[in-house]
Amino acid sequence: MAFDLKSVSPTQSARALFGLVFGTSGVGKTTFAADAPSAVFIPTEDGAGSLTLQAFPIAKSYDDVMSAIEALCGKHDYKTVVIDSLDHLEPLIWKKVCEDNNVKSIEQLTYGKGYVMALDLWRDLLSGLRFVRDNQGMNVLLIAHHQIRKHSDPEMEQIDRYEIKLHAKASALVQESCDLVLFAKHKVMVKKEDTGFGNTRARGISTGKRVLCTVETPAYVAKNRFGLPEEIDLSWDALTTAMNQKLEGAA
Repeated sequence: MAFDLKSVSPTQSARALFGLVFGTSGVGKTTFAADAPSAVFIPTEDGAGSLTLQAFPIAKSYDDVMSAIEALCGKHDYKTVVIDSLDHLEPLIWKKVCEDNNVKSIEQLTYGKGYVMALDLWRDLLSGLRFVRDNQGMNVLLIAHHQIRKHSDPEMEQIDRYEIKLHAKASALVQESCDLVLFAKHKVMVKKEDTGFGNTRARGISTGKRVLCTVETPAYVAKNRFGLPEEIDLSWDALTTAMNQKLEGAA
C-alpha cells in the first residue's frame, strides 16, 4: 500500500482510560477503582475487604481471567473493568506456562525462556483488554502492589525506589501498554527537629492525605500521556477532573 499526503488525517484518542494503579497496602487502590463508572472486577485475590463490588468469581487460572475478558465482549452495561491484582495474576500466568511445557517450575525452562513465554500470555491478555476498551468503550484499570528495588541511573548513585510488584520484563510490557501508571501513596510532610548542638533530625509526619503520583521520579515509577499535575488526590473524581481540564485546554 502506497502512502501520500492525502492519507494523512487526525488521530483519534480513545475516550476510555487504560491505566494501572499501584502502591502500598491499604492505601485505597481497590476503593479508587470501585468509584469508577459501573465497575466490574476480575479478582485474582480476595482484596475487596468490606467493599461490596460487582465481580466475577476469584480467578484460579489464567484461562479464568481470559474467559472473564471474553464475557465482557458481549452486550452489558458495565463501563469499567478492573483486574485486582496483577501480582496475583502473574503466578497464574507462570502456572499456565508450566502446564503448557510439562514442567513443575518456570525456572526449569532454562535461560529465562519461561519468562519470555509468559510475555506472550501477557500480550494476549493486554490485547483482550484493549479490544474491550476500543470496542466496548470500557475503562480498563489494573491494580498492583508495590515492591522496593534497587534502581541504577547513569546520572546518580544507585537508590531504592517503588516499582510494580511484577517480573521486570512483565512490568515493562504492562507499563508500555498503559496510558496511565499511577503511584498511590500516603502524603507525608517532612519536619526538621533541633536535636541540640547545632544538629537537626528529619522526621516524616503523615498528613492523612492520600495522593496519586503521575510523573516518574527517582523514588517511584509513574507516567501519564495527558500532561496531568504531578500529584492529584486519590479519587476517581480528582483524576477525571484533572484529565478533563487538560483535554479542554488542549482543545
